[in-house]
Parts: sequence; C-alpha cells; structure tokens
Amino acid sequence: MILTEEEIVKVQNYLQQLFFNPEIHVRPGEGKEAPAEVFVGKEFIGVIYKDEDDGEISYDWNMSILKEDLDNF
Repeated sequence: MILTEEEIVKVQNYLQQLFFNPEIHVRPGEGKEAPAEVFVGKEFIGVIYKDEDDGEISYDWNMSILKEDLDNF
C-alpha cells in the first residue's frame, strides 16, 4: 500500500523528532505503487512501506547499507 500525503507528513515529522534531525525528508515514491522514499538532505537512505494486517496499520522502514559505504569507518 502506498502512503497518503497526510501519512508522509506524519512519518516525516516523527522521524525528524525521533532522530533530532530536521534534514530528514519523506517523499512519495516514483510510480503508482512505489514506497515512500526517505532522504537526509539530498542523500537517499531508504524506503517506507505501509502494511495493513487485521485492521492494524504499520510503516516499515527499509534501509540498506552498502559495504563500500562502511569503508571510511
């Protein structure tokens, strides 16, 4: 399921507050059924899927970390 504009704003506000970072932005995915995309500044960091099961709604954040991203740490 795709996130509505209202859900995107709420998830973005939640993430900004949770991580004390106003540079976190959630945007609609490109495509009709695409998940929402999460950015820190201009850097893409993951996607958010909406899941509904037995009337319960959850938002699942998927963030992949590439091995080469860790080379400087």
